[in-house]
Amino acid sequence: MFRTNAELMKRAREGGYAIGAFNTNNLEITKSIFRAASEEKSPIILAISPSAAKYAGIDNLVAMARIGTEETGVPVSVHLDHGTEFEHIIQAIRAGFSSIMFDGSKYPYEKNVELTKEAVKIGHAAGITVEGELGRLVGVEEQISVSEREASMTDPDQALDFVERTGVDALAVSIGNAHGWYKGKPLLDFARLEAISKKIGDKALIVLHGASGIPDEDIRRAISLGITKINIDTETRDAFKRGVAQFMQENPDVIDPRKIMKPAMEEMFKIVSKKIRLFGSSGRASESIAYVTGRVA
Repeated sequence: MFRTNAELMKRAREGGYAIGAFNTNNLEITKSIFRAASEEKSPIILAISPSAAKYAGIDNLVAMARIGTEETGVPVSVHLDHGTEFEHIIQAIRAGFSSIMFDGSKYPYEKNVELTKEAVKIGHAAGITVEGELGRLVGVEEQISVSEREASMTDPDQALDFVERTGVDALAVSIGNAHGWYKGKPLLDFARLEAISKKIGDKALIVLHGASGIPDEDIRRAISLGITKINIDTETRDAFKRGVAQFMQENPDVIDPRKIMKPAMEEMFKIVSKKIRLFGSSGRASESIAYVTGRVA
């Protein structure tokens, strides 16, 4: 039922667009994502972190994803986001995920290579896509010096070595992107991204994490330089909070969770729909299905 990240991303690379990877950890977020994907007729990646799996129950989240996929008919990959332990990988595979990310970026380079290579063996044995990460995503703070910022970024030559030695299907890169909200305008190193893309070529697909808050023009440029998966979490969380807060301010006596959650779902739906259109995947569901089922060369 679920597609792999690689299947969706390869078609995106050929078509010059990117697939949105939207994080979820409950029913309301999941339904909002699927509603947007259905109305936009877009393939999506449903991202689930280890903490989200623990919070909601990993089997519950996968069951929601199966129902959403059946109801909408859009191509969907269920992806483990930032798995840092092999336990996370095994749990995701057993639960029916179609893609995993092993994040070894906190380790020294050689240790990251060693652990990611092992994660690739496990994932590929189960027939699923594996994403690795090279470089460190940091919060954008004023006290971070230029040298520290550059030291955290992905080195193009090292990226090629990492891909070749680990066998990852996709690589999450650090080019000035960061998790959470940015303080000031994000400064993405597009020359670095272009160099990474040229070095790696067709050996692996390229992923951009920490995309919440990056200007639309920068997202489009990143896609033109080879990004085929873009992660969004902070903006949907913020939309959830905004919807609930506004409703409760206007309706302080309401205690029905269904009424409270409805505005939050509407706000999240708007954000996901907007991102899908920005990434260029709107209207691509049919061609993506045809591609992964072998009906398109």
